[in-house]
Amino acid sequence: MTQQVPSTEPELAGVRNFRDVGGLPTVDGRRVRFGVLFRSGHLAHATDEDAVFLASLGLHTIFDFRNAADKKLEGPDVELPGVRNVNLPLSDPADGGEFWKMVRDGEIDQLRSILGDGKGADRMISSYRTLVTRRTAEHSQVLRSLAEDSVPVLMHCAAGKDRAGLSIAVTLLALGVERDAILADYLESNAKHRRYKVRRSNSSTAGYSPEVMELLSPLFDARAEYLTAAFETAEETWGSVDAYLEQGLGITPEIRERLRERLLD
Repeated sequence: MTQQVPSTEPELAGVRNFRDVGGLPTVDGRRVRFGVLFRSGHLAHATDEDAVFLASLGLHTIFDFRNAADKKLEGPDVELPGVRNVNLPLSDPADGGEFWKMVRDGEIDQLRSILGDGKGADRMISSYRTLVTRRTAEHSQVLRSLAEDSVPVLMHCAAGKDRAGLSIAVTLLALGVERDAILADYLESNAKHRRYKVRRSNSSTAGYSPEVMELLSPLFDARAEYLTAAFETAEETWGSVDAYLEQGLGITPEIRERLRERLLD
């Protein structure tokens, strides 16, 4: 039995993991406004019908967090009329090139050595920690843009899970959304109809065997421990989430208030 997409959510043929982040509650009783903050996987394979729907959202800006290697693999986003496209890579274009080649082509022994015994999950946790400490300029740019004029906005990376997931989480932190609600939204990327399709090369004899898929699962799952590690890193490095936002990202209380005016009911 296939999992049905909720009737309130559009079923896009060529875009994975799309959703409106509206409705999430803040700690002071407000909610994220519907129709202003969207997230998804890449738009490179959007159908004509998908593009019509996306164009109907009245988007001001699309933030694409993919790097050059991602674009080479999947292709550029479809063009949407009147929408500003901002490419803001959140990973080094050369970072992990050989690693992801191994993910596509590697034999079982190679996968075991690199991903087995918890090493796959450890790699993801390290990646999330790095995104917090080393990508402060990019996250600051996103939040400042939203406070100024860039809404409605769509944020995406390749799968819409990690780079977009963390950027959405940072935005929600700045808005004062409840931590449990941020985590629940992040974990929605695990739904069957949202998940990024694992691509393996036909040249690998290991193919898509159950052991291979188990070894690869940490890379393609949204796991609470990943986002929790990001939050903990912000708190350990700057002392608190508020200090991370103000000192790490330069997001003053005045900017946060403008964000709340634009994105909250």
